[in-house]
Amino acid sequence: MSASAVLNVPAASPAEAAAHYAARLAFEADVSDVRADLISGAPGVVVVDTRSEVAWNQGHIPGAIHLPTARIAELAPRLIDPATQTVVTYCWGPGCNGATRAALAFARLGYPVKEMLGGFEYWVREGFAYDTATGTESRPIDDLTAPRSGISCAC
Repeated sequence: MSASAVLNVPAASPAEAAAHYAARLAFEADVSDVRADLISGAPGVVVVDTRSEVAWNQGHIPGAIHLPTARIAELAPRLIDPATQTVVTYCWGPGCNGATRAALAFARLGYPVKEMLGGFEYWVREGFAYDTATGTESRPIDDLTAPRSGISCAC
């Protein structure tokens, strides 16, 4: 019998694992939770699209504000109150670290901030509507990211 590839490095203790995963959740939000907050009008959350004007016009999350990363230091103080709002940044998707760079910029300015996992790509892949320069659009659900029924995975 061969040794376990998974256990080649032993798992962390339950206490270490709990601390690690709690910390991750303090820094990240997923597209379903962001959508739920936008739909419900949950107070204290502002979603920020950090991409270029061209990308914004191609498609963006309804209710998001457009604030390219390079302009955060200049514009954020006029648009977002760090005392009452937590910023959720997004960019294209998991292959792009633009949302991470934007989250860092907000944190350095004193804002509470989270990064939306999956970015705009996973918003669209989960079948959620998005706004474009010409109107609202949506695509079929990608069943590799969400149940075909459109009902939340409730994870």
